[in-house]
Amino acid sequence: MSSPLPEDLPRPEHPRPQFVRADWLNLNGTWEFEIDRADSGLERGLRERELSGTITVPFCPESELSGIADTDFMEAVWYRRRFTVPAEWGSSRVLLHFQAVDHDTTVWVNGTEVARHRGGFTPFTADLGGVAEPGEEAVVVVRARDRRHGPQARGKQATWYANTHCHYTRTTGIWQTVWLEAVPRAARLKRPRLTPDLGSGSLHVELPVTANLPGHRVRAVLGEEGTELVRAEARADLDLCPRLALVLPPERVRPWSPADPHLYELRLQLLDAEGEVVDDVVSYAGLRSVALRGKQVLLNGEPVFQRLVLDQGYYPDGLMTAPTEDALVRDIELGLEAGFNGARLHQKVFEERYLYHADRLGYLVWGEFGDWGCETGQRDDNQQPDASYPAQWLEALERDHSHPAIIGWCPLNETYQRLHDRITRLDDVTRAMFLATKAADPTRPVIDASGYAHRITETDVYDAHCYEQDPEVFGKLMDGLAEDTPYVNTGPEQTTWSLPYRGQPYFCSEFGGIWWDPAAAAEAAGDESDTSWGYGERPRTEGEFVSRFTGLVDVLLDDPHMFGYCYTQLTDVFQERNGVYRFDRSEKVDTRALRAAQQRAAAFERP
Repeated sequence: MSSPLPEDLPRPEHPRPQFVRADWLNLNGTWEFEIDRADSGLERGLRERELSGTITVPFCPESELSGIADTDFMEAVWYRRRFTVPAEWGSSRVLLHFQAVDHDTTVWVNGTEVARHRGGFTPFTADLGGVAEPGEEAVVVVRARDRRHGPQARGKQATWYANTHCHYTRTTGIWQTVWLEAVPRAARLKRPRLTPDLGSGSLHVELPVTANLPGHRVRAVLGEEGTELVRAEARADLDLCPRLALVLPPERVRPWSPADPHLYELRLQLLDAEGEVVDDVVSYAGLRSVALRGKQVLLNGEPVFQRLVLDQGYYPDGLMTAPTEDALVRDIELGLEAGFNGARLHQKVFEERYLYHADRLGYLVWGEFGDWGCETGQRDDNQQPDASYPAQWLEALERDHSHPAIIGWCPLNETYQRLHDRITRLDDVTRAMFLATKAADPTRPVIDASGYAHRITETDVYDAHCYEQDPEVFGKLMDGLAEDTPYVNTGPEQTTWSLPYRGQPYFCSEFGGIWWDPAAAAEAAGDESDTSWGYGERPRTEGEFVSRFTGLVDVLLDDPHMFGYCYTQLTDVFQERNGVYRFDRSEKVDTRALRAAQQRAAAFERP
């Protein structure tokens, strides 16, 4: 079993709730730490010596919870920790997991380089076999580089010193849990891919293994409340990725939905030639379907209007890292209390614990990549994402494939570039990320790029962002969907950014963003500033805010061809004061009124 954890250990929960082994050790807490402003630490011997300070992992050094709270630029940071691998793990192989480190990471253990990884949003693993065995001491040294200039997937992290407009304090280095795991040495299960098939009442399980040993088999057991419903086995000595189908008895088929977020228990095992279990993993799964029919996006064959809210996943004290697991749960509960049934997870790959709670609470989410950070300023070739973009996105798709709460993918957001007769890097990468998404997961719809530059003819979903504040004008802008002439984002002087709309399901995936700051409501409305901003003129009263919110929502609820919307946004974020809640998650408007505005039946949902 996992070793006892200190009571004050930050973020002590298992970070990978859909693939849990019994033997693991959380390495969060106090690590040695040193800032390397000019990235000269390797030459100056930081890899070999003790570091000058300490930090609380998994919080980034820019955050208050890290104990550092340094918001200046850091070209590199270094971490060091000494620990003993649990002796009770016996003959197991030991894996060292990093859930997320921003941005380019090198890891050494006992002087040996064991891992390199690019990308600040996705996990990676170091195999410590032959480097640090059970019962042995390990010294882990981590260097994370986070350059200020050049294309890099940063999400909303500012590339200038201060928080400005919709860019926020940076995250450098370790910002999610670090942990050890004991796994079988000869062969083990790799991360499974769980795909619901509601049409046949079954769950498809892909169970890749690290080696095909003679006589080995894989087994999957699906259950409810400790009662086994169905099991399946297959040989594991022939295929690198054995596949199983768990066909439920018809009377036990219970579709996952916001109204009934039912999850089945799932146990995955690898058996040796004698039938002994050599690898044993606990998981869970939901059974639901997503389909497209004309302009409709259907959940379990039914039109469920998606009342989404934009969630950027920032916290005043932890920045991109939630201070506690309860904070993750609370964000979902806040969305539900305000009448939303899901969220667009914006410019960030959220941690897996968030997705677990979305699965558990029936909260619909669109997974998105934090692609901002590739602007060049060059005319008509102003965005140049590099080859690391699709590589990082594929890692996110692999990590999150099995979560039933995810009902769509959004690889890019607000890419903007004039559509002309030259194929640019943005065109290449947009197509690469779209095709990669469809190849990795053909079961969910994909938006090629949310909002601005739709550059893939066959994109599953088309959308637009519109922050018009007058409900009457907003209604006129949104009025053309029935005639296949929906609102489409364009550049300055109506410059074309996107390929034409071709009748796909359509929704307004960003709207509202009402500038509501009660503390400043009595002041004269002004232009956007670095201290407080949102869209449109500030309402003077809460009633005015609710009236505008209701009017904008009504436009989209009343359109029978609109399958959903995404309101900006769940909370204020630093200077961006357009949230339904304050940055500290306290209430700043009567959420009962917002819920009432959203809960009436949408035209899309009517027979």
